[in-house]
Amino acid sequence: KPSNLTFGQAAAVPTAAVTALRGLRDVGNLQLGQKVLINGASGGVGTFAVQIAKALGAEVTGVCSTGKVEMVQTLGANHVVDYTQENFTQSGPLYDLILDNVANHAFADLRRALTPQGVIIPNSGHNGIGYVIKAILLARFMPQQGPTFVAKPTSEDLVALKELIEAGKITPVIDKTYPI
Repeated sequence: KPSNLTFGQAAAVPTAAVTALRGLRDVGNLQLGQKVLINGASGGVGTFAVQIAKALGAEVTGVCSTGKVEMVQTLGANHVVDYTQENFTQSGPLYDLILDNVANHAFADLRRALTPQGVIIPNSGHNGIGYVIKAILLARFMPQQGPTFVAKPTSEDLVALKELIEAGKITPVIDKTYPI
């Protein structure tokens, strides 16, 4: 457990933060100076992804609703897109990596927002098995389609996250707590 977190904060780290870390660092191979878009930047994985991408030296754009814009900015996003006002797939800058936590755009639409060497990292099974199967099939034929992945925590991942947390580079965002 990171020394600067409560047990409640620490409980939020393993699944969400490992998913963000694996998606950006391992699957997406995010590099210093790249432009990354986090679709779903205000959710559990997204809040960690914004911070981890910043810690890895990326220029970060977060996509969220109007009520979450300020929070995503506070996490360190360089730019924030309010999806109720703007569709990032139809205009704007191009990205080297899109971490898609929401699955609310077709893969073809996401590809329009990528640089020629950019990659989409799908991280959403909540739209059903069809989304996962489509991502797997496209990854075989489209170089901009990254593979699906499983974010099973390893001790190395947890140590890396502990170091980032203790250095003040990432912190869990707790929306609500419930008594047991």
